[in-house]
Amino acid sequence: MELNRGPYHIRTGFEQMDIGAIHRFLSMESYWARGISFEMVKESLRHSYCVGVFSEDSQVGFARLITDYTTFAYLADVFVLEPYRGKGLSKRMMQHIMDLDFVVRCRRVLLATKDAHGLYNPFGFTAPGHPQTLMEIRKNDAYRTVQDSGPSNAVHKENIQGNHG
Repeated sequence: MELNRGPYHIRTGFEQMDIGAIHRFLSMESYWARGISFEMVKESLRHSYCVGVFSEDSQVGFARLITDYTTFAYLADVFVLEPYRGKGLSKRMMQHIMDLDFVVRCRRVLLATKDAHGLYNPFGFTAPGHPQTLMEIRKNDAYRTVQDSGPSNAVHKENIQGNHG
């Protein structure tokens, strides 16, 4: 799908995204995915609902939903490249996402942000009403390579890959 308005347009779908541009931002500029591999970005996008903002054919913004398309969605990896900020593009992307039929029906839409509360509050996002009911597994070094992470992770990777004797 492609929505055109003015000099910027929104495209949706994995096939429409510039994976290289998304990877460059996430791996080098984001605080949440620094160091993530190209393959991890590609696979995460393949399994998500992707939204991109484009200026002509160049991708300048991105967001994705990890979702079952029925009851739950998690908003992730939202960004607009620095030269394009302040033009309302993140708000336009968010409005597109929040107007999707399946998002309107979702019982819960979550996200995590360190510094963009002002963007998300107008779309209805608030702090969890009962944070004691939420749990997480947090891996702050999840994007380190196996070579960087020492022998214990190498053994774990070998077991996961099917070392069944």
